[in-house]
Amino acid sequence: MLFVVDVGNTNITYGVYDGDKLVTTFRMMSKVQHTSDEYGISMLEMLHANNVVADDLEGCIIASVVPNVMHSLIGGIVRYLNVDPMIVGAGIKTGIKIVTENPKEIGPDRIVDAVGAFEKYGGPILVLDFGTATTYDLITEKGEFTAGITAPGLRISAKALWEDTAKLPEVEIKKPKSILAQETISSMQAGLVYGQIGQTEYIINQVRKESGYENMKVVATGGLGRIISEETDLIQVYDSTLTLEGLRLIYLKNVK
Repeated sequence: MLFVVDVGNTNITYGVYDGDKLVTTFRMMSKVQHTSDEYGISMLEMLHANNVVADDLEGCIIASVVPNVMHSLIGGIVRYLNVDPMIVGAGIKTGIKIVTENPKEIGPDRIVDAVGAFEKYGGPILVLDFGTATTYDLITEKGEFTAGITAPGLRISAKALWEDTAKLPEVEIKKPKSILAQETISSMQAGLVYGQIGQTEYIINQVRKESGYENMKVVATGGLGRIISEETDLIQVYDSTLTLEGLRLIYLKNVK
């Protein structure tokens, strides 16, 4: 079995693959600091709760955008799961050629998404990840990572609303019944969700226009991606496990 780990700015998402089948997934917060023992024990408990025997894990791969958790996380994996993790970074084989001005600036999470999307759906393809930030990455038909757009995520925008304004409350991020809001909560929800839909559709259309890829595929992932994907015909596929699948594919490209 393969243990895949996606360390994001908000959550750490774990997945277990048996061959090409995703057996289970689970999460923990990445913003809270833990020791290697705390990581290790938590992972053992979550694996056990999901009917996975830690001794059955034969490999591990990690993509992380949060450097300060890596020392403890890797220590917990090595000590408690008894596997040496592969880290997505410089020198690792991905099958994707990065042709931006500074390839080293492209985060491992975006590379992993690109691999997953290109291998599963082909190119040209625009990959949307609705995470802490909302990212839009363009992969050509040759598997070249050629452009990327980064915007504030839905949660960042929502947090700015209720933290930087004295009278606006914290609200659930969901689509209200109508954009014609008549009270504060639905007013904020309308602005957040419909604003994100509008941004998403404009960026997709502009990428099509400037790249010339009028028939490119558009695939979305990320925690809040389903909300937006259901509200626009410009996104063809919502794939909640795209990042984990990208990790699995990269591991296979590098394991001897």
